[in-house]
Amino acid sequence: MNLANQTIEHWIKRSVEIAYAAHEGQKRSDGSPYIKHPFRVADAVGNRLKPIAYLHDVVEDTKVTLDDLKAEGFPAYIVDAVDLLTHKKEDTNMAYWKKILTNPDAAAIKLADLKDNLNDQPNEYQKQKYARALKLFSDAGYL
Repeated sequence: MNLANQTIEHWIKRSVEIAYAAHEGQKRSDGSPYIKHPFRVADAVGNRLKPIAYLHDVVEDTKVTLDDLKAEGFPAYIVDAVDLLTHKKEDTNMAYWKKILTNPDAAAIKLADLKDNLNDQPNEYQKQKYARALKLFSDAGYL
């Protein structure tokens, strides 16, 4: 099978399968299944970005790696955005957000992610952190 010719529907389906398996057993702070979060983020974006939305936390929060996604044949635009959305330990929040802003696909997903996180009863520290991120995204023209 030539993976380069796969439809977006294929990548959406495959990203859902990977996200379900990777996030199995994980819970949000309110006790709800974690997988609901990437689904809400995906619901906020168009089909082309849905695979990124479903996968946006898998490399950061699970055993799935970027190499796994590359081996699956995911298009570079998906892998590149997931890479940017993976907060590396050496990056401050501001450095992380600024890297995301270099890629419109990653920025669109992060914006949907931030909005969903704000609806998830964040604590005061999280509210302040998300507000800083949203200001940066607004200043960059994404709001």
